[in-house]
Amino acid sequence: SSEREEGKRHKPTEPTDATRATGPSSLPPQHRQETHLASGPPTSTTLPAASPLAAGNCILRRERLTHSPRSHQNERKGIRLRLAMQQQCMNKARLGGSAQKPRVASQQSRRGRSLALKVRGSGSSSSSGGAQTATTQAKTALVKIGTRGSPLALAQAYLTRDLLKKTHPELAEPGAIEIKIIKTTGDKILSQPLADVGGKGLFTKEIDDALLDGRVDIAVHSMKDVPTYLPAGTVLPCNLPREDVRDAFISPLGDSLAALPEGSVIGSASLRRRAQILAKHPTFDVVNFRGNVQSRLRKLEEGDVAATLLAYAGLRRLDLEDKITSVLSLEEMLPAVAQGAIGIACREGDDAMGAYLDSLNHPETYTAVLCERAFLAALDGSCRTPIAGHARRGEDGGLVFDGLIAHPDGLEVYKIQNHAAFSNEDAVRLGEEAGQQLKDKAGPKLMDFLNENLEGFNPNQAPGASA
Repeated sequence: SSEREEGKRHKPTEPTDATRATGPSSLPPQHRQETHLASGPPTSTTLPAASPLAAGNCILRRERLTHSPRSHQNERKGIRLRLAMQQQCMNKARLGGSAQKPRVASQQSRRGRSLALKVRGSGSSSSSGGAQTATTQAKTALVKIGTRGSPLALAQAYLTRDLLKKTHPELAEPGAIEIKIIKTTGDKILSQPLADVGGKGLFTKEIDDALLDGRVDIAVHSMKDVPTYLPAGTVLPCNLPREDVRDAFISPLGDSLAALPEGSVIGSASLRRRAQILAKHPTFDVVNFRGNVQSRLRKLEEGDVAATLLAYAGLRRLDLEDKITSVLSLEEMLPAVAQGAIGIACREGDDAMGAYLDSLNHPETYTAVLCERAFLAALDGSCRTPIAGHARRGEDGGLVFDGLIAHPDGLEVYKIQNHAAFSNEDAVRLGEEAGQQLKDKAGPKLMDFLNENLEGFNPNQAPGASA
């Protein structure tokens, strides 16, 4: 009974507010180290496997083997008090108490677990985590759009994307449409005229390849860059509403070509523009001027040339109308075939993509472009051939077509204007007839000259035909 009384007198008391305030910093080093385990990195943030009470019992059992319990009751009291304080600190760490280091470690641990979940979700799904994987993986695109990477090409791809979203609600969902940039040979070779490196097909070949092998589902093109004969296995069923077809004149030295002094240097990579400029201004020097719209404008500002001509439609799509000095009339400068029109191609037999594109097609633009491209095909025209053509709906509702073929130096220029009913069939017939009539009008001398200078691959020539 005396021993029980002694135990009651030395029974440990609950920690007071004062002892709580001291915190783990007042503990002996061997215990203080344990309380700060939670402040380490997330991978080492683990508490001791045994509870503090079990740890205390182990200490007491070891002391009983070597010491007398009576002689060390005060020490045991101190140990139990410190263990109680240690337990309190650990509880605070678990519950996000006032100790800041354990809280940070806990937040780091949660972030680590979240990151690990995302990494696991990006790989193959497991039987236990399928639902979580579905939420972390990106949604598979329903339509992949292939395009060049120039600012103008991207503006046209974004326009296509926005029209698809507006027309088809399922494509408005996040991730439903993906735009893939494809670098073409024409984008890589900027030091030579297109006529010397293969013509306009260089801006479409790599995109057509991506379309055929399934990397993209549709391809967005400037129609004036598209060869007359499409690659086998592809179709072009869609033209978006056409922009203004005229050319823009840009110069710091005058408000028109006629206002420039004799001998002015004009920058243009287009033989069509070159021929029409030199036909009216034979003293001008027209030099190769390639690159995207922004780079050409920069060269102009740096004084490389006195003036340049660019498609008005492209400047409008890029919000660069403020750069324009004047817009040339169709009488001054007949536009390129299909200028101002955007075409969208897909794989032959792809009914799903065909349905999407059919919903975007602008029938009036489509009919006009059919006429112009039939005209180009009849002349076997390419970037080495100065050809211009423009079809439009006339005041009487019929189809009106203006065509031109010229010597590259403007020494000879031949024009034609024809009319037909406004239908796809009549448009093709009108274009073919106009091309044949211009051939006859120009005569064999000019046509032989153009054919002799048409070296290498002609992207607008019928497959299997010779130059």
